[in-house]
Amino acid sequence: MGSFFCFLCLSIPILENIILLHHVRGGSARYTVRNVIIARNMKRVLIAYRLKPEGLRELEDRYEVTLPVEKSYFSREEVLELIPDYEVLVPNFSFYTDREIMERGAKLELISNYGVGYNNIDVACATEKGIAVTNIPHSTCEPTAEFAFGLLLAAGRRIGYYDRKLRSPEGISWGVYAEAGLPVYGKQLGIIGMGRIGQSLARRALASGMEIVYHNRNRLDKSIEKMYQAQWVTLDQLLQTSDYISLNAPSTPETYHMIGERAFGMMKPTAVFINTARGDMVDERALATVLKSRKIFAAALDVYENEPQILPELLMLDNVVLAPHAGTKTLEDRIRMSEEMVQNIIGFYEGRYPISRVN
Repeated sequence: MGSFFCFLCLSIPILENIILLHHVRGGSARYTVRNVIIARNMKRVLIAYRLKPEGLRELEDRYEVTLPVEKSYFSREEVLELIPDYEVLVPNFSFYTDREIMERGAKLELISNYGVGYNNIDVACATEKGIAVTNIPHSTCEPTAEFAFGLLLAAGRRIGYYDRKLRSPEGISWGVYAEAGLPVYGKQLGIIGMGRIGQSLARRALASGMEIVYHNRNRLDKSIEKMYQAQWVTLDQLLQTSDYISLNAPSTPETYHMIGERAFGMMKPTAVFINTARGDMVDERALATVLKSRKIFAAALDVYENEPQILPELLMLDNVVLAPHAGTKTLEDRIRMSEEMVQNIIGFYEGRYPISRVN
């Protein structure tokens, strides 16, 4: 098993001055602290991904934390080996936490997810076993909406396409009308899922002169609709009339492949489809088919059904913008995500913060 470290009641910047290395379990490494008083009831936190220490500072002096140091993440097998000793597990959005892990983690009390979506966790199993599950909806909202609007611009105005063609041996036509993109100003944006991220996206689109329609299972309060000059429509109406369509709804069993052959068949030939929600909500093969046949103009994706693998047909198309689940990928935002995840842990055990519990 790869190396990891554990910090107890310590200040991260001076880690090397106060830790003692022990080799355990055939070559792995555990770091423990000398000359500190450890609370007998200190909770143990297993973080499956290597997160920067700046976002974990509030756990110091209160919790015993273990995370990988020599690689980016613990494998599933490593988590299964470690989890019996921990009360808290922190998976990231691509680590699936299923019944096997929860049954091995007999001490588990909390799964504090490092992400807003929680389709990577068997929430029903956690509920059955009395394990709380939390997510981080606040720190992820603005960066995801920001990225979604960037994808909208990149796909509609063909920014990525122009960049690639200019760098290629064949180049690109500089003609007045050749290989033109689509305007954004004055066009209709249809938002599927007008929650926090959907509303943040609407704010950006409204500032850019777009008209907003949206579809939720439940219509928003009229005051919110007025704020974004947004109109509620049925899903079919949204698909048929929107120039840009952004998927921002949560992934649930009911939303699996909600955007597929039928939905794409209802879109305009000039439609641009953007997905920053979850990959399993879209039938990627159906999407590749309509992009290849130019039945819609373009798409922009930040999430995929089988991450990190991407459907090969999508990689071959020049009318789709692809990103590596990077909606929150700035250093500042990823540290804020860590801080919100940590606040969920502290709030759960100490009540110092409100927590974003999903079960």
